Amino acid sequence: MIYAIANIRGIQFKFIENKYLYIPFNCDMVLGTKVVFDQVLFFYKNGLVQIGSPFLETIQIKVEILKHVKGNKIIIFKKKRRKGYKVKRGFKPKFTKLKVMNFVEK
Repeated sequence: MIYAIANIRGIQFKFIENKYLYIPFNCDMVLGTKVVFDQVLFFYKNGLVQIGSPFLETIQIKVEILKHVKGNKIIIFKKKRRKGYKVKRGFKPKFTKLKVMNFVEK
């Protein structure tokens, strides 16, 4: 099993080879393109562990952008007791679906 932990826009994600990953929506990513992430913090391959300080310079992650999707609805409900105040609002967060192609070792 090969996997890595990388930083994307300040959030850490676990990348597993040939698996799908949902990250928060990024309008800069064009569908069908291949992107390389180079801010890799941790890399595991066949029992060998590499830890960056802060990033690994020798590892890159190549992914393909598949589609932009909406997640499940999140409901925000506010209420104040005995005041007759109730507000119900909600939204669907947007995500970008990625497929991890491979890990590039320099």
